[in-house]
Amino acid sequence: MLRLFLISAIVVVIDQATKLLTKEYMRLGMSKQVLGNFVRYTYIENTGMAFGISIGNRTFFTIFSIIASAIILAYLFKTRSDRFFVRLSLALILGGAIGNLIDRVFYGSVVDFIDIGIGSLRWPVFNVADIAVTGGMIILLSLIIFERDRGKTHTHNTQPDPLN
Repeated sequence: MLRLFLISAIVVVIDQATKLLTKEYMRLGMSKQVLGNFVRYTYIENTGMAFGISIGNRTFFTIFSIIASAIILAYLFKTRSDRFFVRLSLALILGGAIGNLIDRVFYGSVVDFIDIGIGSLRWPVFNVADIAVTGGMIILLSLIIFERDRGKTHTHNTQPDPLN
């Protein structure tokens, strides 16, 4: 269990360090090419949710983040005997949620700086916390999908099909 909290803490530390470096060395709105125009280092501040999604206001997002983090933390304790990858996904999501929550509470907005796309077709600018949340969700959804598919292939129906 301690390893999982360490993973969450590492996500928060890397997230906050990269945001502090961005605020220190970049001006708001400034953009630098990293891998040509495909990957850019662009400093923006986001008052919405991940990837610029905006529904509600700052107070709503702050309260939502606190509640979501508490639920994930409780679920981490509840699943402590579950498979490692289930708990890892929750630890990544928790670390990312806390990283962005810190920004909302202390700065009123979230620092985003990773800018990917081709020409004018760009993904919304994001940060390390967003990567952790997205990665955790991908792991969790993959486990759910593959577990469901595996359950279907291992189910043997010995009853005759009433439609045939």
